[in-house]
Amino acid sequence: MRIDKILSNMGVGSRKQIKQDAKKGHIKINDEVVKDSSKIVDTDTDQVKYKNEIVKYVQYIYLMMNKPSGVVSATEDNFDKTVIDLLSGDDKIYNPFPVGRLDKDTEGLLLITNDGQLAHDLLSPRKHVDKTYYAEVEEEITEKDVKAFAEGVILTNENYKTLPAKLQIIESGYPSFCYVTIKEGKFHQVKRMFNAVNNEVIYLKRLSMGSLRLDEGLQSGEYRHLTDDEVEQLKKRDSSLRSE
Repeated sequence: MRIDKILSNMGVGSRKQIKQDAKKGHIKINDEVVKDSSKIVDTDTDQVKYKNEIVKYVQYIYLMMNKPSGVVSATEDNFDKTVIDLLSGDDKIYNPFPVGRLDKDTEGLLLITNDGQLAHDLLSPRKHVDKTYYAEVEEEITEKDVKAFAEGVILTNENYKTLPAKLQIIESGYPSFCYVTIKEGKFHQVKRMFNAVNNEVIYLKRLSMGSLRLDEGLQSGEYRHLTDDEVEQLKKRDSSLRSE
């Protein structure tokens, strides 16, 4: 990759600025001054220094956010704060985007990345990636509802029957508390599934998506980079999805 592209992608500056800095001797490759900012380097083996600071090229970032209510799952919005607005400038330079959407009033796990292929495979309707939510609903949940979810319900206003879902009752009453695991991601799906059994969601939080589970140490609105193991597990899942 061209050295000016590497440095600009890492947020060092514009290509014009980097070209000027190269001429001033501010860029080194393997400790040798390079004044041609278009020079090609191997990002895996070459060491790049800018003003004597090592610049490690990172192509993809993977972030886990505990999305708060009131924030939209988008890269930009004319009216509301987005999940990207919650990121630091150092992470924004990678132009990441949310993988899928959580409703504005839904909280919990949101994966944010710039890895388009992984995002595509995790979101593809054909892949049936498990997504588990904690839900609080107005009315009493019964075993009849558990059976209905397991068989798939007809979504209101769409005449679409969902794939089988798992409804696990934590406490049944007014309100009721439960876990719901679905394998698809229709618009407002969990809320509409409960509407289909004459119930209403009053609180919803996503806890997991595939192998990725929400870090309980993340406060609402906080995020962190995924560990190497978490990324590896996601990519293992990604590889298996492609082979299906």
